[in-house]
Amino acid sequence: MERCEIVDWMNEKQSVYNAGNEQEEKREEDRENREEIKETGTLKLEGDERHHRIQLMTIIGEIEGHEAVSGNTKSTKYEHLLPKLAEVEDSQEIEGALILLNTLGGDVEAGLAIAEMIATLSKPTVSLVLGGSHSIGGPLAVSADYSFIVPSGTMLIHPVRTNGMFIGVYQSYRNIERTQDRITEFISGHSRISQKRLEELMLDPTQLVKDVGTMLEGEDAVREGLIDEVGGISQALKKLHEMIEERKK
Repeated sequence: MERCEIVDWMNEKQSVYNAGNEQEEKREEDRENREEIKETGTLKLEGDERHHRIQLMTIIGEIEGHEAVSGNTKSTKYEHLLPKLAEVEDSQEIEGALILLNTLGGDVEAGLAIAEMIATLSKPTVSLVLGGSHSIGGPLAVSADYSFIVPSGTMLIHPVRTNGMFIGVYQSYRNIERTQDRITEFISGHSRISQKRLEELMLDPTQLVKDVGTMLEGEDAVREGLIDEVGGISQALKKLHEMIEERKK
């Protein structure tokens, strides 16, 4: 075999070897992505033509606090989301975050912790309410820099509830009132709704059969100033890409 033929043969073999390695790396990356979605409901998006690297995070089911919910209940664990949010802030590769919400609420302290983390990220963030973002889901929905809700989405606003034994003394009432103030102050501070109007909606006795509060559908949530805009996934991603571009300038 002449020398040039040997070189061509070796180059061909190297190309086949490299292609095999690339395929194996792609399969390994796909496996890691599937595992990440399964365990934490997160995924890195980087297929856009502008090559923006976006962290997708989902807040679904019940917000789980210090106590684990039942095995049959879908939940979002704050010990999964808090490290992921810290990674978003610290990473030089991730340029923004998209948060998808469909939650009935849950643990107040865990929900506020996640909301505060999202609100203090220096990277652009966009939230999208799908289905509903009820109770402590309210602060989570407004914690992003810009918020969307689908037309059929809902926001349920009601006073703070407590489980377990309740000691019927003034101090117990004040603690609940202060917790409720933390929630209303956060929501009003990160949206266009006033704290006074929010409390009026929370204490409305005319809308819910067994409770006081208000159910806001997509356009109503925008009209009240709770959410920025009615839209879906395409509008949310478009807005996030625009915010990333603006930040680069």
